[in-house]
Amino acid sequence: MTESPSYIKALLQPTQQKSAGRKVWSIDLEQVWLPFFVATNTMGDTAIPLEALGAPLRLAYDKDGAVRFSASGRPIVKVATEIAASVRMVRENFVANLLAYASGVATECPDGYKAQIQASAEAGKPILEADKLALNNALLAKAEAVAEAVAEVRGEAEAELVTA
Repeated sequence: MTESPSYIKALLQPTQQKSAGRKVWSIDLEQVWLPFFVATNTMGDTAIPLEALGAPLRLAYDKDGAVRFSASGRPIVKVATEIAASVRMVRENFVANLLAYASGVATECPDGYKAQIQASAEAGKPILEADKLALNNALLAKAEAVAEAVAEVRGEAEAELVTA
């Protein structure tokens, strides 16, 4: 069996960074995407307009040109179209690379891959069974509570009819 590429190993290593900025595809815009796209522009790999990099967050507008507001009354802010499109392309390529890696491993090590799938399924069975039992018990308890509430309301309604 060959060793996994270093970029795959790097993806699986925990990092200590926690960010609280605007997320695009669950990744921080200011600390990750902007430096990345500035670097790709610098190297000539992308041609994202400087306006998009300089003002990555924009007010959203309706078709009539009016500023859009959410139901809570806040103005809606969106990511610049060019950045959003570039993130989407990175995401699609990332997914394609993950699938290509999995396919390559399944082709190169079919017995080991199949054994992992079978072992995972077996290891997950007790969890799935426990969840199924817990869900059934919760649904029964909920149904009993509803039945008791209905019976109580009926009893009160009947008592009112008798006294009236």
